[in-house]
Amino acid sequence: MRRWPMSSKADAPIAVKFDHVTKTYKLYENDRQRFLSVFSSRDKRKLITKVNASNDLSFEIKKGEAVAFLGHNGAGKSTALKMITGVTFPTKGTVTVNGAVSALLELTAGFDNQLTGRENIYLRGHALGLDNEQIATLEPKVIDFADLGVYIDQPVRTYSSGMKARLGFAFAVSSDPEILVVDEALSVGDKQFQQKCFARVREIMEDEDVTVIFVTHASAAAQEFCTRGIVLEKGAMQFDGPIQEAIDFYENHG
Repeated sequence: MRRWPMSSKADAPIAVKFDHVTKTYKLYENDRQRFLSVFSSRDKRKLITKVNASNDLSFEIKKGEAVAFLGHNGAGKSTALKMITGVTFPTKGTVTVNGAVSALLELTAGFDNQLTGRENIYLRGHALGLDNEQIATLEPKVIDFADLGVYIDQPVRTYSSGMKARLGFAFAVSSDPEILVVDEALSVGDKQFQQKCFARVREIMEDEDVTVIFVTHASAAAQEFCTRGIVLEKGAMQFDGPIQEAIDFYENHG
C-alpha cells in the first residue's frame, strides 16, 4: 500500500483521523428479520452475513488538505463520509474530527415538509447547534443562493425534489465550514444553478484553512479539485498518495 508522503501541510493540525476503523453491517434475510433482531433472542434472527463497509481504515487528513476518496460502488466511500459527518459510528476503532463539518451529501435529508423553506433554515441551523443570532446572519445568504423566490415561505411539501436540493445545497455552502465533505453528485437543478454550485465549491476550496474531502468515481473531477487521493476497495485502503498517482492506481486496478 502506498502512503502519503510528508507535505507542506505536515505540520498542520489534524482535521480528520481514522484509527483502525472498522464499520460492520449485519445483513438479514428480510426486513422482518432485521426488525426481530432488535427485540428477539439470537436464535430467532436469520442473519445472512456481515459486511465490513470499512475495514481497518487508518489515515490522517491535515487542516487545509484537499483529499479525494476514489473507489467503485461498494468500496466504502460513503460509509467513511457518514462516519466523518456523524451520521453513523464505527464498530471498532476511533474517528476523530476537529472542526465544523458541512456536508454536500444527502441534500434533502432533515427537512420538515410541513414547515416553510425559511423555517427549515432555522430547523437545520438549530440541529447544527447554531443560535438564533447566528442563523439570522446565515438566513439571507441561504435565501439568496437558493433563489427560490416566493417559495421560500411556502411549505417544503410543495417543493419539487430539485427545489429541496437547492435549499439544502444553499444551506451547506452558505455557512463557513472548516471541513467540507463533497459528494460528486452536485447536479442540482438547471445548468445555470449547477455552475453556480461548482463556483461556490471552488471558492470554498480556495480557502487554505478549509479541509476538503471529495468523493468521486470520476478521475478528472478528483484531479481538478484535490492534491491527494485515497483509493478504497471493499472497505480497505489500497493506496494513499499524490492525486495523479492515486488516479493511475485506481484506473489500473479497477
